[in-house]
Amino acid sequence: MLEEKRLIEPIAHIETDLPTKFGLPRQSGLVDLPGRVVFEPKYRDPVAFRGLEGFSHIWLIWGFSHNDRDAWAATVKPPRLGGNRRMGVFATRSPYRPNALGLSCVRLERLALDEKLGPVLYVSGADLADGTPIYDIKPYLAYTDSRPEAAGGFAQEHLDYALEVAFPQPLLDRIPPDKQAALLGLLAQDPRPAYIEDPARRYGFNYLTFDVRFTVDGGKLTVVEVVDL
Repeated sequence: MLEEKRLIEPIAHIETDLPTKFGLPRQSGLVDLPGRVVFEPKYRDPVAFRGLEGFSHIWLIWGFSHNDRDAWAATVKPPRLGGNRRMGVFATRSPYRPNALGLSCVRLERLALDEKLGPVLYVSGADLADGTPIYDIKPYLAYTDSRPEAAGGFAQEHLDYALEVAFPQPLLDRIPPDKQAALLGLLAQDPRPAYIEDPARRYGFNYLTFDVRFTVDGGKLTVVEVVDL
């Protein structure tokens, strides 16, 4: 069998409130993180989007552009397993795979026609950092894409995991009101590296124009600072 290689190019990129991968939800749909999909000029033909407004959800096929390394790994340490147990890369959604492509299901809030940018997709439930390249979009079809009887493997072990979040009101008030719920959801998902358990350690991630700093003790996350970037 002949080896076939194909070059693919981004058709769009997504704009979100998280400039780095640290703090991103582990999977799409866990947090109502909003995003805006802006297409490259050659793909802004409105005809290409005809009929899309009738779908409530879409699939985004995207690239792990914020990785620190390019090589793939045969086994990885899934964060929800404490970062200590290894699983085969094809049993995970790790970015360190032969072709660094991700797949996310997001809600299509609306399709808008921008005077300068052409068709723009406003979505929610994203798990992508700002600027992530999008290689394709496809409509989500509930009758075939949803499998309620499907087994979740080891990923099912920590399905309901979430932290209690203590966010002092004076600090929370620094965040725009319409952005607070998403931030609280991101923090509840526990953005720490899974292999670190140190209640005295401070962590932080960028959100909008802020560095949100926090500590975690047991099942409780406490925000201690919100610093302007």
